[in-house]
Amino acid sequence: MSTTTKAKVLSLLKHLPDDCSIEDVQYHLYIIEKVRQGLVISETQGTISQEEAEALLSKWLIE
Repeated sequence: MSTTTKAKVLSLLKHLPDDCSIEDVQYHLYIIEKVRQGLVISETQGTISQEEAEALLSKWLIE
């Protein structure tokens, strides 16, 4: 059974400290959504190995 968005938000709020800010909530919701999107992409498009990822990153990073 899939968890509803409302249930996910309520679960998040239960785990955040009582003094968290709106920005804290927004940040955590953003991260949850990005992880969800990444999982969908990995299921539909597949993944690459650690070595392939490092090779791609080495082209972008200046050492």
